Amino acid sequence: MKKLLTAAVAALIAWGAAAQTTAGLDPLLQNVYARNTQSLNGYWRYVVDRIEVGYYDYRHQPVENGFFVEPQVDNVRTWKEYDFDTSPVMPVPGDWNTFDERLSLYDGAMWFRRKFVYRPQQGERTFLYFGAVNYDAKVFVNGRFAGEHEGGFTPFNFDVTELMRPGENTVMVMADSQLSPRTVPVDNYDWCNYGGILRDVMLVTVPQDFIRTYKFELQRGTRDRIRVEVKLDKALAGQEVTVGIPELKVNRSAVTDADGVAAFEVKASPELWSPENPRLYEVTVAAGADRVSDRIGFRTVETRGRDILLNGKEIFLKGICIHDEAAFRDGRIYSAEECRTLLGWAKELGCNFVRLAHYPHNELMVREAERMGLLVWDEIPVYWTIDFSSDESLANARNQLDEMMERDMNRANVIIWSVANETPHSSERDAFLSSLARYAKSKDASRLVSMAMEKSPKSPTVFSVKDNMNEYVDVISVNQYTGWYGEHIDVIDRVSWEIDYDKPIVMSEVGAEALAGYHSEEMKIWSEEYQAEFYRKTLKMIDERMPKLAGITPWILKDFRSTRRVMPVYQEGYNRKGLVSERGERKEAFRVLQQWYKDK
Repeated sequence: MKKLLTAAVAALIAWGAAAQTTAGLDPLLQNVYARNTQSLNGYWRYVVDRIEVGYYDYRHQPVENGFFVEPQVDNVRTWKEYDFDTSPVMPVPGDWNTFDERLSLYDGAMWFRRKFVYRPQQGERTFLYFGAVNYDAKVFVNGRFAGEHEGGFTPFNFDVTELMRPGENTVMVMADSQLSPRTVPVDNYDWCNYGGILRDVMLVTVPQDFIRTYKFELQRGTRDRIRVEVKLDKALAGQEVTVGIPELKVNRSAVTDADGVAAFEVKASPELWSPENPRLYEVTVAAGADRVSDRIGFRTVETRGRDILLNGKEIFLKGICIHDEAAFRDGRIYSAEECRTLLGWAKELGCNFVRLAHYPHNELMVREAERMGLLVWDEIPVYWTIDFSSDESLANARNQLDEMMERDMNRANVIIWSVANETPHSSERDAFLSSLARYAKSKDASRLVSMAMEKSPKSPTVFSVKDNMNEYVDVISVNQYTGWYGEHIDVIDRVSWEIDYDKPIVMSEVGAEALAGYHSEEMKIWSEEYQAEFYRKTLKMIDERMPKLAGITPWILKDFRSTRRVMPVYQEGYNRKGLVSERGERKEAFRVLQQWYKDK
């Protein structure tokens, strides 16, 4: 969540000249890649700080002369116990776990420093933007506190105009990857908690008065009216806003209300975005001296009974789950090229849909999926055992939901906002999740809301879904691993399902592990043959003994690093449920699912 300064930190900020100013976390700037930017990617100096001596003293109180001040010393009369100038460098974006083998299991705090040259222009404001820092980021500019952000997968920015100076400037970040029972996610997870500055860092320059956010969507129930909403940074009434969509001959102006918002409709009949025709239109939004361009698609998504309708037509979601981990190497995804590799495998598999689990993925992944014609499930990391009784955890989760939605609001391929995965039932949990679901619906009525639930056995071989969240979601999604966890594969032949909810049903996870290249005529567990037979039996069960499904997203496209997976030989620190190995090898189950999708 967005943390307010404590009295101690406020005193720290005030240390030195009384004229010092601070900038806290600002509302998110949308579509930064279309703005005037200066990349701060590259090699940053770093210092490992496991017990955070660069920020706290031996009484665990914030210090006034921490690493962020970086005083000059002669080591004769004055001294310090760190030195960024002679410290090693690390690429940003990047994670420390895969950068240096000595840091592969490191979980804690690390300081990063980047020097750069800045030339301020009169009448402009400058924001410091981070695509993601895992998990808690304290940011300093020229020795002064800029702000703090909690959450390892969503973007954030600070207005640093008053902290910058002409010429050389310094940014420092204390990134702390440690999770706890009250973080989101908690310190119990099934992936690798890669630490560091994981996504792009940039300075974003805008006019004094600028466009903060905008939203384009088809007016509900129509295909020839586009609803537009533009929000300025300041609550100024009577400001002119102009929207252009040249290919649709749209050029419309409106004025803002007292909140600085201009909301209006334009008449136009765009080609609708779909997996078969991922049509995007060049759109411009202008207000005063500010102008932003984007490529936006138009489509409708709704439900009818157990069907999901895309552009008014029933669609079966032929999906796959994906983690934000690169192909052919460990670590987070840093480039559009790496996104295209994974999404290309999904297309080869026959998918029209991807579940980006279990947290918001790189913005480049969502945009590349849109361009390639893949529908998207966006998810926040309310995962497993969140502290559902904590107001702090709820505020944190809601902020991550808000940042994800703001970032991806204009992506036509995003059709589902997911607020949770496999959470234990309780009244506190129901209040927590229903609050998030209601917020998502109030912020965006043009998409569906879901969460990954767990199966509820009616008997040893008859399964259902019973969850109090059924009334708050649009899509009933269920994870199930019958035939892998606790049971032999043969049980799948005897399983049937009864689900009472008259809503679309998606099997959001199903899978079994296999080590690529391990074969067994006896179809032993961990073999490609066992995984492939698991898929054959499960897909037959879906065809013959389940209520009508609206889609499936098996777990998972690619083998990925996981701290939980310690089985020698077969796992070695990887979750092996991928249909593709970490080296890009297609397992036999890949072809089984590929053929089933082809026949659908």
